[in-house]
Amino acid sequence: MLSDDIIVVGAFSDDPLASDIAEKMCQETDIGDLLSYKDFANSEFCPRFIIAPDDMDHIGRSLEGKTVVLVSSCSGELTRNARAMRNFLITRAAKDNGAQRVILVEPDLFYSAQDRGPNQDPKLKPRKLRDLKKFDGQPFSAKLYCELLQVSGVDSVMTVHNHSNAVSKMFSEKFGEDNYFNLSPASLYAKFLAEEEAVMSPESNRGFVVCAPDNGSIPFVEEVHQYLLAYAKDLPVMPSMLWMDKERMSERSVSMICHEDSPTKMDEIEGREVIVFDDMVRTGTTIAACCRRLKEARAKRVVFVVTHFNSSAEVKENLNDAAIDEIITTNTLPNILNRDRQGRLRRKMMIMKIERWIASTLLKDALKVRDTHFDRLYTIDVSRKNPRFWSTLDIQHEGDMKEGY
Repeated sequence: MLSDDIIVVGAFSDDPLASDIAEKMCQETDIGDLLSYKDFANSEFCPRFIIAPDDMDHIGRSLEGKTVVLVSSCSGELTRNARAMRNFLITRAAKDNGAQRVILVEPDLFYSAQDRGPNQDPKLKPRKLRDLKKFDGQPFSAKLYCELLQVSGVDSVMTVHNHSNAVSKMFSEKFGEDNYFNLSPASLYAKFLAEEEAVMSPESNRGFVVCAPDNGSIPFVEEVHQYLLAYAKDLPVMPSMLWMDKERMSERSVSMICHEDSPTKMDEIEGREVIVFDDMVRTGTTIAACCRRLKEARAKRVVFVVTHFNSSAEVKENLNDAAIDEIITTNTLPNILNRDRQGRLRRKMMIMKIERWIASTLLKDALKVRDTHFDRLYTIDVSRKNPRFWSTLDIQHEGDMKEGY
C-alpha cells in the first residue's frame, strides 16, 4: 500500500497511464476519488482536491506534508495546450493547499520539440545565423513551458527518452539535476532483445544489428549496445552496430547512406536482422527510407523500435511499408493502445507498456521510499491481428495476459 503522504493523480479523471502507474505504486484510492475535474460553462477548468466535507480545521492545509505525483499523458481528446494548462492549475491547487512537493510525470514532455528560439543561448553550442533565422519571430516555447511549470509550483519533472540536449540542460538547471529525470529505455529494449528470441533470428550465426538511422540517434544506439553486451552474454555472436546518415532532398524526401565511421558496413548486414532505433516518429519519412535501404542491402528482417509514436495519418501511411517487418513502441502516448489508432499497422505493431518501470523509478529514485521488485519492468500489448500474439512467446507468458503479457 502506498503511503498516505503520497498521492498519484492524472491531468484528467480517466487517464489510463495515470491509473496504471497509481495501481503499480499500490495506491488503493481511485484517482477520481482524490481529485475532481470541473469544466465551467465558459470552458475554464478548475481542479479540486477532494477533502472531507466536515473538516473545518485544515482549510488550505489539507495536503500539508504530502507529495503529489501528477501524471500527464496524451490520451483522449484534449490538446497538449489544454493539458499544459491543467498541469499548471492542478499543481497550483496542490501547492495552495499545502503540498510539500509536486512531481510532474510527463513521459512525452510537452513543447520539447520546440527547443530553440531566435537568439543564441550562450550556454549551448553556437548556431549559424541561417539556423537561427528559422526561428526568427517565434518564442522559445520549451523554455517558456519549463518556466511556467516552475512558477506553478512543480518541484520535479520526470520524462522518458527526451531527444533534446538543450531541453534536458534547461530543465536540469531550472529544477536541479536531482529533480529532473530523463529516463532512458535503452536497458528495457536491450533486455527485451536479449531475452525474447522471437525478435531475433536464432538461426543466424552472424548475430543481429542495432542501427542508428541518423547522427542524432547514435548515442542512444551505443547505450542500447552497451546493455546488450551485458544482457546477451549467452548469445553465440554479440550484436553489432550500424550507423546511417541522411541527406534531406526535400521536406518529405531523404536519401540514406552508411555513416563513414559506422562499426558495421552495409555489405555486412546481408541475411541478418536489423533493429532500427529512434526516440520519436512524426512523419516516418526518414525511417521508411532507412528501412528500405537496409532491405536493399539484403537484411533478412527489419524491426523499428521507437519510444514516442505519434499516430498520424502520414506516419501510418509511411510506416505501412513492406521494408518494415515489425514496429515496437512504448505507451508514452497511451492512444497508441487503441487498435483504431494503430490502423493497418496493428498487424506488425507491438506495444511495450512501461507503467511498472515508471512506478519503480518513482518509488526508488524520485521518492526514495522503496523498490517495487517487479520481475519485469514492462508488459506487452499486441493485437490478435499480429502473428506475435499466437507465437510460443505468448504461451510462455500466458499468466501475464490480463495486462498484456
